[in-house]
Amino acid sequence: MEQLSFAHEPAVRLLCRQVGEFVDAARSSDDLELLGPSRCHGWSRLDVVVHVRTGLQEMALGTLAHTGEQPDHDAASYWADHPDDRDDDPVPHILWLRRTAGAYSRPAAAVAHLQDAAEAAVRAVRAMPERTVQFQGKHLRSGDFLATWVVELAVHQLDLDLGEQGSSGLEWSRLTLEAVAEARLPAGLDDRTAVLVGIGREPCPPACGLPPQFPVSL
Repeated sequence: MEQLSFAHEPAVRLLCRQVGEFVDAARSSDDLELLGPSRCHGWSRLDVVVHVRTGLQEMALGTLAHTGEQPDHDAASYWADHPDDRDDDPVPHILWLRRTAGAYSRPAAAVAHLQDAAEAAVRAVRAMPERTVQFQGKHLRSGDFLATWVVELAVHQLDLDLGEQGSSGLEWSRLTLEAVAEARLPAGLDDRTAVLVGIGREPCPPACGLPPQFPVSL
């Protein structure tokens, strides 16, 4: 796995922008659209919204978890042992998401909850000092910690499958996929298509020359 790191201040700016773009994408959908399928197998768009909302709440707490330990992961190696990958059976988590999403009276209520969580997360990120943080048992520089959330939100914005809406985090997502795979995605693919292909959400266009290291799981 290739090393990949990002500076603190650019990561703060990009993450705050990406959070806003994800929320705007969710708010652009009506209740019926949010009940439709996402690109993530077994998840509705509403499930994606709930997953991101819970993640933002966890991330906001992570901004406070400063440590004097030396970093042992960076923006790429974080994904080598992601908590979501520790159980080979995804079904319990999918069903948990469905039950949690089903607790809302309407999908719009989940989006309102997402917006509240997003605003709190942005405040926490902007107040975060440039330090090493401990998150999910790993020690990361603050820029790399924030970069993982840029990627998380950019990928899940694609999962909402709401057309060609812009996503500021796609360039960093592509760099992350390439660092994890230790291979380059085809140069002829734009960042949006490259990320979708690189994580296996879409097949590679004919004759694009996708390296065998892809798709990778984030």
